[in-house]
Amino acid sequence: MKSKVLFIHSAGPQNRDEGSTGLIRYMKERLGSTHEISAPYMPIPNNPRYVDWKEVLDLYLKSMDEVILIGHSMGGSTLLKYLSEENVETDIKALFIVASPVWGLDEDWHKMDFQLEQGFEKNLGYIGHIGLFHSEEDGVVPKRHFDHYCRLIKSDEQRIIESDSHLFEDGLPELIESIKNI
Repeated sequence: MKSKVLFIHSAGPQNRDEGSTGLIRYMKERLGSTHEISAPYMPIPNNPRYVDWKEVLDLYLKSMDEVILIGHSMGGSTLLKYLSEENVETDIKALFIVASPVWGLDEDWHKMDFQLEQGFEKNLGYIGHIGLFHSEEDGVVPKRHFDHYCRLIKSDEQRIIESDSHLFEDGLPELIESIKNI
Protein backbone atom coordinates (compact mmCIF):
# COMPACT_ATOMS: atom_id res chain seq x y z
CA MET A 1 0.00 0.00 0.00
CA LYS A 2 1.29 3.45 -0.90
CA SER A 3 2.05 5.96 1.85
CA LYS A 4 -0.18 9.02 1.70
CA VAL A 5 1.41 12.45 1.42
CA LEU A 6 -0.47 15.72 1.73
CA PHE A 7 1.46 18.66 0.28
CA ILE A 8 0.27 22.19 1.12
CA HIS A 9 1.67 24.72 -1.33
CA SER A 10 3.05 28.23 -1.01
CA ALA A 11 1.12 31.46 -1.38
CA GLY A 12 1.07 33.24 -4.72
CA PRO A 13 0.39 31.97 -8.23
CA GLN A 14 0.23 28.19 -8.61
CA ASN A 15 -0.12 27.82 -12.37
CA ARG A 16 2.30 25.62 -14.29
CA ASP A 17 5.90 26.46 -13.34
CA GLU A 18 4.83 28.88 -10.61
CA GLY A 19 4.91 28.65 -6.83
CA SER A 20 5.24 25.12 -5.49
CA THR A 21 4.40 23.38 -8.78
CA GLY A 22 8.02 22.49 -9.64
CA LEU A 23 8.63 20.97 -6.21
CA ILE A 24 5.37 19.02 -6.37
CA ARG A 25 6.21 17.69 -9.83
CA TYR A 26 9.68 16.65 -8.65
CA MET A 27 8.22 14.83 -5.65
CA LYS A 28 5.68 12.97 -7.78
CA GLU A 29 8.45 11.88 -10.16
CA ARG A 30 10.70 10.65 -7.33
CA LEU A 31 8.06 9.15 -5.01
CA GLY A 32 5.22 8.24 -7.37
CA SER A 33 5.53 4.47 -7.21
CA THR A 34 5.64 4.29 -3.40
CA HIS A 35 3.66 7.34 -2.29
CA GLU A 36 0.25 8.78 -3.14
CA ILE A 37 0.73 12.56 -3.21
CA SER A 38 -2.22 14.91 -2.82
CA ALA A 39 -1.50 18.57 -3.46
CA PRO A 40 -4.81 20.40 -3.30
CA TYR A 41 -5.18 23.84 -4.80
CA MET A 42 -5.58 26.13 -1.82
CA PRO A 43 -8.15 28.95 -2.07
CA ILE A 44 -7.13 32.39 -3.29
CA PRO A 45 -3.35 31.79 -3.05
CA ASN A 46 -2.60 35.40 -4.06
CA ASN A 47 -4.42 36.65 -0.96
CA PRO A 48 -4.78 33.64 1.36
CA ARG A 49 -6.99 33.59 4.42
CA TYR A 50 -6.41 31.01 7.13
CA VAL A 51 -10.11 30.20 7.50
CA ASP A 52 -10.26 29.16 3.81
CA TRP A 53 -7.08 27.06 3.95
CA LYS A 54 -8.27 25.46 7.21
CA GLU A 55 -11.41 24.20 5.45
CA VAL A 56 -9.28 22.35 2.89
CA LEU A 57 -7.16 20.81 5.65
CA ASP A 58 -10.32 19.73 7.50
CA LEU A 59 -11.60 18.00 4.38
CA TYR A 60 -8.37 16.13 3.64
CA LEU A 61 -7.19 15.24 7.13
CA LYS A 62 -10.56 13.96 8.31
CA SER A 63 -10.56 11.46 5.44
CA MET A 64 -7.08 10.02 6.17
CA ASP A 65 -6.02 7.45 8.76
CA GLU A 66 -2.31 8.27 8.48
CA VAL A 67 -0.33 10.76 6.45
CA ILE A 68 2.99 12.45 5.80
CA LEU A 69 2.48 16.24 5.77
CA ILE A 70 4.63 18.66 3.79
CA GLY A 71 4.16 22.41 3.98
CA HIS A 72 6.04 24.69 1.62
CA SER A 73 6.36 28.35 2.63
CA MET A 74 2.82 29.53 3.51
CA GLY A 75 1.80 25.86 3.50
CA GLY A 76 4.20 25.13 6.35
CA SER A 77 2.91 28.04 8.43
CA THR A 78 -0.63 26.85 7.79
CA LEU A 79 0.11 23.28 8.86
CA LEU A 80 1.78 24.42 12.08
CA LYS A 81 -1.17 26.63 12.96
CA TYR A 82 -3.69 23.92 12.12
CA LEU A 83 -1.89 21.15 14.02
CA SER A 84 -1.42 23.34 17.10
CA GLU A 85 -5.03 24.59 17.23
CA GLU A 86 -7.20 21.71 16.00
CA ASN A 87 -8.00 18.27 17.38
CA VAL A 88 -6.34 16.09 14.74
CA GLU A 89 -7.14 12.39 14.91
CA THR A 90 -5.11 11.42 11.85
CA ASP A 91 -1.83 9.62 12.57
CA ILE A 92 0.86 12.08 11.44
CA LYS A 93 3.80 9.88 10.41
CA ALA A 94 5.91 12.94 9.56
CA LEU A 95 5.72 16.69 9.19
CA PHE A 96 8.13 18.52 6.88
CA ILE A 97 8.27 22.32 6.98
CA VAL A 98 10.07 23.79 3.95
CA ALA A 99 11.11 27.47 3.70
CA SER A 100 8.25 28.67 5.89
CA PRO A 101 7.83 32.12 7.41
CA VAL A 102 7.07 32.87 11.03
CA TRP A 103 4.20 35.36 10.79
CA GLY A 104 4.70 38.25 13.21
CA LEU A 105 8.43 37.60 13.65
CA ASP A 106 9.23 41.08 12.37
CA GLU A 107 7.68 44.03 10.57
CA ASP A 108 8.03 42.42 7.13
CA TRP A 109 5.96 39.35 8.02
CA HIS A 110 2.45 40.32 9.13
CA LYS A 111 -0.47 38.13 8.22
CA MET A 112 -2.32 38.07 11.50
CA ASP A 113 -4.70 35.23 10.71
CA PHE A 114 -1.72 32.89 10.08
CA GLN A 115 0.20 33.98 13.17
CA LEU A 116 0.95 31.17 15.64
CA GLU A 117 -0.12 31.40 19.26
CA GLN A 118 2.66 31.78 21.79
CA GLY A 119 3.59 28.27 22.96
CA PHE A 120 2.10 26.66 19.82
CA GLU A 121 4.90 24.08 19.80
CA LYS A 122 3.53 22.51 23.00
CA ASN A 123 0.18 21.87 21.28
CA LEU A 124 1.39 20.05 18.17
CA GLY A 125 0.49 16.62 19.54
CA TYR A 126 2.33 13.45 18.58
CA ILE A 127 4.08 13.60 15.22
CA GLY A 128 6.31 10.66 14.27
CA HIS A 129 9.06 12.74 12.67
CA ILE A 130 9.53 16.48 12.21
CA GLY A 131 11.91 17.88 9.61
CA LEU A 132 12.73 21.55 8.98
CA PHE A 133 14.30 22.55 5.64
CA HIS A 134 15.49 25.95 4.41
CA SER A 135 17.90 27.39 1.84
CA GLU A 136 20.99 29.03 3.21
CA GLU A 137 20.38 32.11 1.03
CA ASP A 138 16.59 32.02 0.59
CA GLY A 139 15.71 35.33 -1.09
CA VAL A 140 12.07 35.28 0.03
CA VAL A 141 11.95 33.97 3.59
CA PRO A 142 15.10 34.91 5.51
CA LYS A 143 17.01 32.17 7.37
CA ARG A 144 16.16 33.81 10.71
CA HIS A 145 12.64 32.30 10.32
CA PHE A 146 14.16 28.80 10.09
CA ASP A 147 16.36 29.58 13.12
CA HIS A 148 13.28 30.67 15.08
CA TYR A 149 11.43 27.44 14.28
CA CYS A 150 14.55 25.43 15.21
CA ARG A 151 14.60 27.04 18.66
CA LEU A 152 10.91 26.34 19.32
CA ILE A 153 10.07 23.03 17.67
CA LYS A 154 11.56 19.78 18.91
CA SER A 155 12.51 18.39 15.51
CA ASP A 156 14.27 15.24 14.39
CA GLU A 157 15.95 16.95 11.48
CA GLN A 158 17.05 20.50 10.70
CA ARG A 159 18.58 20.92 7.27
CA ILE A 160 20.09 23.98 5.67
CA ILE A 161 20.34 23.52 1.92
CA GLU A 162 23.30 25.14 0.15
CA SER A 163 21.16 27.14 -2.24
CA ASP A 164 19.45 30.47 -2.76
CA SER A 165 16.17 28.87 -3.80
CA HIS A 166 12.86 29.43 -2.11
CA LEU A 167 10.71 27.48 -4.56
CA PHE A 168 13.02 24.50 -5.17
CA GLU A 169 11.81 24.33 -8.79
CA ASP A 170 14.48 21.74 -9.59
CA GLY A 171 13.62 19.61 -6.58
CA LEU A 172 14.82 18.95 -3.09
CA PRO A 173 16.63 15.58 -2.98
CA GLU A 174 17.25 15.92 0.77
CA LEU A 175 13.50 15.96 1.37
CA ILE A 176 12.95 12.91 -0.85
CA GLU A 177 15.67 11.05 1.09
CA SER A 178 13.99 11.91 4.40
CA ILE A 179 10.55 10.84 3.20
CA LYS A 180 11.91 7.52 1.97
CA ASN A 181 13.44 6.92 5.41
CA ILE A 182 10.10 7.31 7.21
